[in-house]
Amino acid sequence: MPAPTDTIGFGAIASTDPDRVAVIEGDGTPTTYGELARRVDRLSRGFAAHGLRPGDAVAAVLPNRRAYFELRLATGQSGLYLTPVSHHGTVAEVGYLVSDSEARLVVADRSLVDTVGAALDGLGFPGADRFAVGGAPGWTDYEQLLSGVSDGPPAEPRAGEVMGYTSGTTGRPKAVRKPLPDGPPRLSPYVLGFMARLDIRPGHEVHLAAGPLYHAAPGTFATLALQLGHTVVLAERPTPEDWLHLVERHRVSVTFTVPTMLHRLVRLPAQVRDAHDTSSLRSVVHAGAPCPPEIKHRAIDVLGPVLTEFYGATEGTATALTSAEWLTKPGSVGYPLPGIRVRVLDEDGRDARTGEAGTVYFTPAAPFEYLKDAAKTASAMHDGLFSAGDIGHLDQDGWLFLHDRRTDLVISGGVNLYPAEIEGVLAAHPAVADAAVIGVPDPEWGQRAVAIVAPEPDATAGTPLAEALIAHCRSTLAGYKVPRAVEFTDALPRTSSGKLLRRDVRDAYRASGATT
Repeated sequence: MPAPTDTIGFGAIASTDPDRVAVIEGDGTPTTYGELARRVDRLSRGFAAHGLRPGDAVAAVLPNRRAYFELRLATGQSGLYLTPVSHHGTVAEVGYLVSDSEARLVVADRSLVDTVGAALDGLGFPGADRFAVGGAPGWTDYEQLLSGVSDGPPAEPRAGEVMGYTSGTTGRPKAVRKPLPDGPPRLSPYVLGFMARLDIRPGHEVHLAAGPLYHAAPGTFATLALQLGHTVVLAERPTPEDWLHLVERHRVSVTFTVPTMLHRLVRLPAQVRDAHDTSSLRSVVHAGAPCPPEIKHRAIDVLGPVLTEFYGATEGTATALTSAEWLTKPGSVGYPLPGIRVRVLDEDGRDARTGEAGTVYFTPAAPFEYLKDAAKTASAMHDGLFSAGDIGHLDQDGWLFLHDRRTDLVISGGVNLYPAEIEGVLAAHPAVADAAVIGVPDPEWGQRAVAIVAPEPDATAGTPLAEALIAHCRSTLAGYKVPRAVEFTDALPRTSSGKLLRRDVRDAYRASGATT
């Protein structure tokens, strides 16, 4: 059973165990729960002194560092919305997110003030509302937000929310805005139940935050780790070897990762992997992109039965499962969470038959809207259920299996081909570092599948490898699913959370003038 909600939570732990280490930054600097709580409380009062009121938004453009947690926890007890912005964004991208979120205050790392400053200048954003972590010319030092105010939490704490943006695979990203909860911040039984399904519980654990915190899942899991009393170790885009070193050095028990990292880990030479002790790991959570079954099998072999997985989106979470469950249901993304209903609907909006593919819908754990886009909100809903546009099926026991995103389908001769399935087969070949499958126009079939492959460094791109990959696919896939051609590239475009930018792959293919 989950621990009582009044005995856990960041504030409760800071009060009862202030000397427990909360955050270890990339340079090794530790911050205790007591120290972090004092900074969070002073920042909350600084927001109020600056004129921010419940419902206002704060934008943060930061690499993985302690200030992210200060901002998230402070907005979370001040009734404010926090919009994390990618620190890899361009001037136009940063400007769009700040403008669209209607942020009243912007915090940026000093290393990013040139880009962020240009974006804010273009918006006419007031200089007095710009704060730089570490200080920067023309910006107010972030520490001034925490100075000149009294200690202690807000007199009337009110829960805030993160207003994250969708990944924007089609069109501009949209903010997912949830109503502010009533009363002070608290961990809900739903959240505790979800964490327990992933074998993540309160206690003296160590959480490795290796993914970009501005993304929904890495930021949420790392913040929840603090709510559960864990120590969070911060890293910025570690290599697989770095990841293994951090796990061993800090005795990491919990982390969030993406299939790309799992793929790279299992491809490391055995002597490199075996040189590191990973026995402390208890829950390695992955999500965000399809994980080929062959890669997941190998990752379980390498790390042990510690892989956990969930399916969801910025809008909500639907299912979860452990390694033991996955091994009995290979390829599944889990069973519905308590209180969450999952339906798979056919083209006519009726429930698909068991095992039949259709559009996946599920109950949002909390109501939401796409900011300033009622039409998009309505189009994503059906009978109170939400869909991210994914295609999947339910088996006879109610476990969910994903096929692909509807926008990624390749329809060849009237038959649906799911790129993720073909990519998973390609990824299992030892010469393949990464792979994408796209549909290209075909006068006879409408579309044909073409594989774009990034070879491993020791593999040679060319006709012999292309033929070997097609033969490999034929050994596993039905003939109609086998790519009609294989093209090679140095690297495929992916977001920092591991999502394939398939639209960019298509654009690059068209720009190359390939006629294969």
